[in-house]
Amino acid sequence: QVQLAESGGGLVQPGESLVISCLTSGFTLNEYTMAWFRRAPGKEREFLAAGAWSGGKIRYSDSVKGRFTMRRDNFERTVYLQMSALKPEDTAIYYCNADAQREGSYDVARARAHGHWGQGTQVTVGQ
Repeated sequence: QVQLAESGGGLVQPGESLVISCLTSGFTLNEYTMAWFRRAPGKEREFLAAGAWSGGKIRYSDSVKGRFTMRRDNFERTVYLQMSALKPEDTAIYYCNADAQREGSYDVARARAHGHWGQGTQVTVGQ
C-alpha cells in the first residue's frame, strides 16, 4: 500500500547543491515517520535524516548535519532532501523510507529493517 518514489538525482560537481524528492502515497501522514538513507555498492544503507510530517525536530546524522536539510510538504505528500557543499564521498543511491513510528525517539534500526522503501535515486558527485 505504501509507495515511495524518489527523483532528482544526477551528476554534480563537488561543492554544488542538489535537491532530491520523495513523492509518497498509500498511508496516513501522521501514522508514519519519514527518513532519508543512502547506500554505496555492497554497503548497508546509511541513515541521513528523519522527521515526522507534523514539523517537529528532524534528526540528522553527523556526516551530513549542517550540509543537508530535510523538508516536508504535507499538501503535496512530498519529502525533500536539500544537499549543499556536496563531496565525492556523498556519491550513493539515495532512498526514501517510511516507517510506522510515532513522533519522539526515532528508531533507525527499525526503519531500516521494517520500513517501506522507494527505488532510490542516484547522486554522483564528481568532475
